[in-house]
Amino acid sequence: MKFTDGYWLMREGVDASFAAEIADTRVEDDRFTLYAPVRRLRHRGDSLNAPLLTVDCFAPAEGVIGVRVTHHAGTVDRGPHFALHPGGAPDASAGRTGREGSVLELAAGQLALRVDTAAPYRLDFTAEGRPLTSVGTRGTGFATTPDGTHHSLAQLSLGVGEQIYGLGERFTPFIRNGQSVDIWQADGGTASEQAYKNVPFHLSSRGYGVFVNHPGQVSYEIGSEAVGQLQFSVADQSVEYYVVHGPTPKEVLDRYTALTGRPALPPPWSFGLWLSTSFTTSYDEETVGRFVRGMAEHDIPLGVFHFDCFWMRAYQWCDFTWDPEVFPDPEGMLRRLKEEHGLKICVWINPYIAQKSPLFAEAARLGHLVRRPDGSVWQWDMWQAGMGLVDFTSPAARAWYADRLRGLLGQGVDCFKTDFGERIPTDVVWHDGSAPERMHNYYTHLYNRTVFETLTEERGAGEAVLFARSATAGGQQFPVHWGGDCESTFGAMAESLRGGLSLGLSGFGFWSHDIGGFEGTPAPEVFKRWVPFGLLSSHSRLHGSGSYRVPWEFDAEAVAVTRDFTRLKHRLMPYLYRAAQQAAEHGTPMMRAMLLDFPDDPACQALDRQYMLGDDLLVAPVFTADGSVEYYLPAGEWTHLRTGERLHGPGWRRERHGFDSLPLLARPGSAIPLGAREDTAVYDWADGVTLRVHGPADGADIITRVPAAGRGGGADTVLRTRRTGRRLTVEATDATGPWHVLLPGTRATGGPGTTARHTPDGTLLTAGPGATGLRAELTI
Repeated sequence: MKFTDGYWLMREGVDASFAAEIADTRVEDDRFTLYAPVRRLRHRGDSLNAPLLTVDCFAPAEGVIGVRVTHHAGTVDRGPHFALHPGGAPDASAGRTGREGSVLELAAGQLALRVDTAAPYRLDFTAEGRPLTSVGTRGTGFATTPDGTHHSLAQLSLGVGEQIYGLGERFTPFIRNGQSVDIWQADGGTASEQAYKNVPFHLSSRGYGVFVNHPGQVSYEIGSEAVGQLQFSVADQSVEYYVVHGPTPKEVLDRYTALTGRPALPPPWSFGLWLSTSFTTSYDEETVGRFVRGMAEHDIPLGVFHFDCFWMRAYQWCDFTWDPEVFPDPEGMLRRLKEEHGLKICVWINPYIAQKSPLFAEAARLGHLVRRPDGSVWQWDMWQAGMGLVDFTSPAARAWYADRLRGLLGQGVDCFKTDFGERIPTDVVWHDGSAPERMHNYYTHLYNRTVFETLTEERGAGEAVLFARSATAGGQQFPVHWGGDCESTFGAMAESLRGGLSLGLSGFGFWSHDIGGFEGTPAPEVFKRWVPFGLLSSHSRLHGSGSYRVPWEFDAEAVAVTRDFTRLKHRLMPYLYRAAQQAAEHGTPMMRAMLLDFPDDPACQALDRQYMLGDDLLVAPVFTADGSVEYYLPAGEWTHLRTGERLHGPGWRRERHGFDSLPLLARPGSAIPLGAREDTAVYDWADGVTLRVHGPADGADIITRVPAAGRGGGADTVLRTRRTGRRLTVEATDATGPWHVLLPGTRATGGPGTTARHTPDGTLLTAGPGATGLRAELTI
């Protein structure tokens, strides 16, 4: 929200007050509190008839400093609140205070907050003596608007050239500078300023991030009101924010997700290809069987089949009951899909109960639906006629909803697409008394958590996965999220990627999208370009609105492209699952904006049409029918993963690709494991694994871990690659079968216990089971 009228004036009807100086302090060993009047105190009389702001400064973890600014502290706190530190309590020893003359300092690791109590009010955040950001003249205060609403606000300085990212899955320009952003859940598609996933966390190119600890509406002005300032405001008597230091952007995300929650690790089977019935299409058991058989007949491996909304009867969503006319034997159908095709099953749900459903009367009688202030059930006719909203603030309602899910799990369902959860009313009363404005964004967190925890309880740890549309801070704990309703165009494909990269910079490790787009029917060339992008994403789903997304609906080439890239993804599983583990361990997204891996390369700051998939693969989707693509290569010698062609960066590349190709490049000095199987995502990834080694530097020592999850647990296989001069040594531990090393563009000879075979891609060396060493002479 904008409060000023240019630099000098406030907007008509706005009355604003800002901290002017520090009148008093309270200092403890690990925190301090500042008492800041909103006008300079010339004499005792100036302490009368004027506000005093309380500014609490504390350090909940190393590298994190929190600031809480309060005007009136007597307001009723009705919640909800973000659940911080889900892995444990705050680190009581993280902060330490010190004083030198009039200067107070609070340090948390390398991050420090300095305040000169004798000077005009100012907060300076530094790291290792380097300025990060500061709070100046109008940086701490409150404003009342013409309608009488009280807004607490904060301003942090923006340095010259500083870029801001994140704030959730946003489809507007990738760099947020110059934008006004409201953190407010909305079902707005992917082509507007509205967003399904709103996260009050932004990442700065200067090595820090800021999380605003407020679940309600947070209004941002990012150099869009005061051009050198980032401002955020909330309609409340206080505002709390955390400055999170890196210094690298990956380290910022590591600390931020430690604060708000790590992404859970999805099960290996979820990384296979998902196929949907689509939304409003006509389908029944025969249609489903035809789709599944068609995928098998075209040799396209399929991992998950998804039933969208109309698996239930019209006007009755959600009653969790299969439409008996369309699916007369759901248990038998699901059993056959599993036994004959090895599929996992997903079904669509949402948090609404339509009036026609018998569950509506039951839920209303039990008090499980959100009510209006007069006690009546809140209802409207958008989406489903007369629908009510499940009140997930009620433990009884959560248990009731979970029991409906358990019934489906007992029938053979494995996971749920948790759609909707954005259009949450504010003229209602919640069971736990939560403030409606604060619950609007937070509702989706309770909804997705209820479903995810039910899956975890019923299927076991590590087997729970969602396909969720809405989220807010902390929602990354319940993956996977998909990009919502996009059109079936190249433009929508690009905006979807932009939103996914933005979400990744907001702490979310896993993200997907509707291959081919949702609204409308994609032209064959759009579908065939979208397929490689989709299968080189965290998770991959074929889904649409009014038309099917089986590839033979387009042309024979679409079938071949889908087959080829599905098989490639399966071979990449040992690499991809390790990237997934990194997301769960450190909050580093699988699909990464280039700036995450190359923060010191200025050319990477604005890139939103390419990404790193894990540590070592650069992907540049093709957004044109004719195959022309432009992308940027950071410094070093990169290798086309599929052709072995070597390219040198830094610099821009212009290429033309057929539908069966796109820029997919291995990072200089990388060693990428490729599994031996193409028909499934779940197998022993270490058995017959091929390690593709790409130009390691002399003296390099590369550790490659092949996760054991593909074989159901046990010890990971560790491949260690060393280069000394012209000699390459690769050693394996806990290898479960034969393993291989591919040296693109080289000729080499095998060492003891190995065989060497020259291929068009380079030299392929093979070691038998249990071989402890693999040696080759490189000729580069």
